[in-house]
Amino acid sequence: MRDLGVGFGYLLKGQRWMVRHRREFGFGLLPGLITLVLYAAALVALAVWGGDFVSWSTPFADDWSSPWQGLFRGLLTAVLFALGLLLAVLTFTAVTLLVGQPFYESLSEAVDRDVSPDGTAPESGLPLWRDLWVSARDSLRILVRAAVWGILLFALGFLPVVGQTVIPVIGFFVTGFFLTEELAAVALQRRGVELRERLALLRSRKLLVWGFGTPLGLAFLVPFVAVFLMPGAVAGATLLARDLRGEELAEGAEGAQDAEDPDDTAHDVAGPGRTQVTP
Repeated sequence: MRDLGVGFGYLLKGQRWMVRHRREFGFGLLPGLITLVLYAAALVALAVWGGDFVSWSTPFADDWSSPWQGLFRGLLTAVLFALGLLLAVLTFTAVTLLVGQPFYESLSEAVDRDVSPDGTAPESGLPLWRDLWVSARDSLRILVRAAVWGILLFALGFLPVVGQTVIPVIGFFVTGFFLTEELAAVALQRRGVELRERLALLRSRKLLVWGFGTPLGLAFLVPFVAVFLMPGAVAGATLLARDLRGEELAEGAEGAQDAEDPDDTAHDVAGPGRTQVTP
């Protein structure tokens, strides 16, 4: 259970890193703002024409008596919008990272240099066009996985009681996992870690991943919050990626404070997939 707090700690530390580097924060807002406008337009269109789509796709209910027709189609419209919102949360990070790939790559490198004991950052050695291609390809593969989960959760949402209680909770944890994968991919891709290995790393520390990604996914549901949290989320995911890879942090760096501090969620236990903290 300790990893839940550690993951949440990385989320907070990423935001604190951005507060200390305001120039990078300002540039980091632009990709999120562009993506937010696009997604807002899509969700508004879904809200306006979603009912018409449901009516068109359920002709068998045309002859149903009132109030059953209205209740049935109203429920489907609400579920359709909820699914659209879930997919928006799941895909917002991927699209924003793709739009802002050059900046977020530079931001992640800056975090690595800042917290690395030797002041260096891993580099992919690939040209920009190749980095963009790999990022787009992997994002598409993740989106397919997220869509499969979204459809499954959508179907399970019709189950009595469970569909309205347990399934939404599972949905937030699924969202948190995929959000973390997309964010950590910026740092891990520079280290030459392929998608399959990235997923294996994340699955080996699920509590860490959920502690980071689940509260972030909940925060992303609030309008405009995702735009302002995105740069810090990339910074925090870089710290998390270093933890997953067992890389050391410089003494006094963000995320490397003594674990004996009761106000800190960092950990000082070294082992497979954990960060060695200098005492």
